[in-house]
Amino acid sequence: MSTRIAVAGLGYVGLSVAAVLARSCTVVGLDVDAERVAELRSGGTPIQDADLARFLAEEDLDLTFTTDPESAYADAEFVVIATPTDYDTATDSFDTRSVEAVMADVRRLAPEATMVIKSTVPVGYVDSLDADDVFFSPEFLREGRALHDNLHPSRIVVGEDSDRARWFAQLLVKGADTDTVPVLVTGSTEAEAIKLFANTYLAMRVAFFNELDSYALLHGLDSREVIDGVGLDARIGGHYNNPSFGYGGYCLPKDTRQLLANYAGVPQNLIRAVVEANTTRMDVVAADVLSRRPRVVGVHRLTMKAGSDNFRSSAVIGVMERLSDAGVDLLVYEPGLAGKEFLGATVCRDLGDFSERAEVILANRMVPELAPVADKVWTRDLFGAD
Repeated sequence: MSTRIAVAGLGYVGLSVAAVLARSCTVVGLDVDAERVAELRSGGTPIQDADLARFLAEEDLDLTFTTDPESAYADAEFVVIATPTDYDTATDSFDTRSVEAVMADVRRLAPEATMVIKSTVPVGYVDSLDADDVFFSPEFLREGRALHDNLHPSRIVVGEDSDRARWFAQLLVKGADTDTVPVLVTGSTEAEAIKLFANTYLAMRVAFFNELDSYALLHGLDSREVIDGVGLDARIGGHYNNPSFGYGGYCLPKDTRQLLANYAGVPQNLIRAVVEANTTRMDVVAADVLSRRPRVVGVHRLTMKAGSDNFRSSAVIGVMERLSDAGVDLLVYEPGLAGKEFLGATVCRDLGDFSERAEVILANRMVPELAPVADKVWTRDLFGAD
């Protein structure tokens, strides 16, 4: 008899984890969004991830979807919690209410189940619960590549030294396309710290190469030549070094801020600098665009990652705000946007019309469809990669 697992929250984390586990387990995916569940039941995919769409359509998965907690949690051995934990500026911490709502339902409906938190939480969160029915297991997934990163994980971390945690880790390994995945068993607080420090390091690397690029931009240097030369040092490497408008997306901005909040009472300089670096980079980008004195600036896509449809906390939005404050008229080309305006900018769904009306086109990443108007494009994309 296969292990029965419920997954609460069907965003890119929950849905990809559910799909991989459903290779060997009986999995029920639960979400409060009835439209999302209906789309999944009809064979669609509510998030942009081409590999995931193919996987759900072609793999033999024991996977169903529901909006009913009672049927989802019935007889579940594990309940994976993958609900959103947005950063709350009022409390300087993640908003964990969705996680706590799931835990309350599980304890009421399936008190024998073990809960596995995949939602990102503050360091020390699980310990603060003082409960023996839950542990934390961080995810390390890229937007638009969530399924790929579950099939080829860099590591699996479980924040509890127990048989049940090791068994859950092995279920993730069993669903992957490789059996040589490093599995790290840690304390709960260490697992929470691994997640936040990993993402803050990635944000720091983005910030470093963006500040290198800012220096090159303002001093007339060939930024690519400098980055190539720096990256030839094997200790640095030629990866994750492509300049951008700033680090964005769902994870890095909120995770760096949460880690900074966790540093209360601990001497530090670097973590705060990583958080503040994004603001400075947006200032530099906006100032350089304004130096060209455009009347109309077009923004080609709001997303930060190729192959993703998420633009929460996108750095280009910060650039747009600065340009708007300076009196520039803005156009946005983002096919998925509803309505005629977005943050005061006119939404264009016709690329030809957008390209003709914009005097300067901001593009975080250069794409082939902009090649005919390349002379209008302002981008710092040097390597054609995220």
